[in-house]
Amino acid sequence: MVGADRYVIVVFQGSARPWSVLRDVDELASVNGTIGPAEEMTIPVTDDGLLRGDGVFEVARLYGGRPYAWDEHLERLQRSAANVRLEFDLDAAKAEVDALLARAGAGDGTIRLVITRGGRRIAILAPLPAHRPTTTLATVTYAPTRVLDAVKSLSYAANMLAGRMAAESGAGEALLVTPHGRVLEAPTSAFFYVLDGRLHTPPLADHILDSITRRHVLELTGATARVLHRDQLAELEEAFLASTTREVQPVAAIDGRALPRAPGPHTVTAAEWLRQRIDAS
Repeated sequence: MVGADRYVIVVFQGSARPWSVLRDVDELASVNGTIGPAEEMTIPVTDDGLLRGDGVFEVARLYGGRPYAWDEHLERLQRSAANVRLEFDLDAAKAEVDALLARAGAGDGTIRLVITRGGRRIAILAPLPAHRPTTTLATVTYAPTRVLDAVKSLSYAANMLAGRMAAESGAGEALLVTPHGRVLEAPTSAFFYVLDGRLHTPPLADHILDSITRRHVLELTGATARVLHRDQLAELEEAFLASTTREVQPVAAIDGRALPRAPGPHTVTAAEWLRQRIDAS
């Protein structure tokens, strides 16, 4: 980031992208089609999306002003809304996002689309959050809310608390583990690990989110869904987090124990192949 204009230098290994310097998107927002600076946009305080976390959302990463895998994000948004019995106008939401992106121009960042119980369609553009080249994890006991399976809802207080608890222990992020010891995911990203030389990720049957980036990494690498228990964490050879904003982020340590390789060869391969898919989109 350089100066007030927020430019970032981007280096893509093996990338065919035609740019090397990209501007972060401006922090703009749209509420039911009205566009303005994000910090100035408002919704009524009576909206149950605010009062009760009753709503659904998606976040996609912008590359040169284009949201990656946007159709997949919209499909999941529809499923989430249907699962919580929330009706909304998808065509209007898509048109409002298109208008917001057109106003912003070709920049990098994120687009967040929120649908609230109060009937608001909210689209927000923001710069990418800062992520370190590697991260460390601390396990946090967590019991998934099964009624929200397959729902990307606004009810994220437990996830955010888990992240703060991990930070209090000196870790960069939380690794959610059930009371029975089954490893799940991080609060906002999928968890991949290497055990016995093979790449795996916890199964969806353990009530984790069907992450779009997780899907892409599975397709690209041939990783398999496999149950992992807390007492097996000491045996891991390498691990990484995968998400829209992180892409692939190596894990250097879990609960204070350094992993043998960060990044290891499976992590490097996953990162390179995911980047190639993004560049080709």
